[in-house]
Amino acid sequence: MTHPTPRPPQDLRPAHQLDDLDLRLLGLLRENARATNQALSEALGVAPSTCLARTKALQRAGVIRRFTVEVEPKALGQTIEALISVRLRPGARQQMAAFGESLKTVPEVSQYFFLGGVDDFLIHVRVRDTEHIRQFVIEHLSSNPVVAATQTSLVFEHVPGPQGL
Repeated sequence: MTHPTPRPPQDLRPAHQLDDLDLRLLGLLRENARATNQALSEALGVAPSTCLARTKALQRAGVIRRFTVEVEPKALGQTIEALISVRLRPGARQQMAAFGESLKTVPEVSQYFFLGGVDDFLIHVRVRDTEHIRQFVIEHLSSNPVVAATQTSLVFEHVPGPQGL
């Protein structure tokens, strides 16, 4: 479950200079976003009011974009992950934004990337099995008139980076 933090548009947000306390706070939140303000303030050696003010300032500045829960895909019956490269037809370039928006409504889509280069999108899906991948590609990609080509790669292992992404 994701709880987005309200924030001003990117271009209206002032640059936020991160100091050592901000960086330590962000590190603790990356390790455990559910840590209480009391626990965070104790770990940082600051007053709870200072810790809360810093957290809220980081949210307002857009440094903290959201707090999320990472769910084990297998618990949801999603035993396979795949990355699907999508190339749109040259005449359909004006429909890129609409194509991306449509991906947001598809439950199998874990995330997607709008790319520069040969492919236009890279879609990360989580599905039940290989038949489910096939159905996804046919129903949401191959049957879409703006899609020129797709290429599917199965994910053998997904290892988050140091920031948990």
